[in-house]
Amino acid sequence: MPQHQVTVEGRGTFPVEEGTKLVLAIERNGVDISHRCGGQARCTTCRVEFLSDQPPMGTKEESCLDEDGVLGQFRLSCQIRVDREMRVRPLMLASDEGWDPGIEVED
Repeated sequence: MPQHQVTVEGRGTFPVEEGTKLVLAIERNGVDISHRCGGQARCTTCRVEFLSDQPPMGTKEESCLDEDGVLGQFRLSCQIRVDREMRVRPLMLASDEGWDPGIEVED
């Protein structure tokens, strides 16, 4: 599988296999991004801000963000598959919130 570079602001750049969930790519490279619902697009704690072109939004992510009244404010890294070079800023780190990261996310 092809790899793409993912840059996490302030944390570095790393190669990620295409198709990997962004939340897992971030976590596997040492960033304690939160994912309280285990990647189900319900808790909105895996928030990221894109600093590069962002991939299209899926219906599950859009519906959740719209329902919570936060559509357009951030993206959910659990709903994004790495399909290009990405540059992101995580907006909720588990350590900043005093949480463990959350339920394990399935790839």
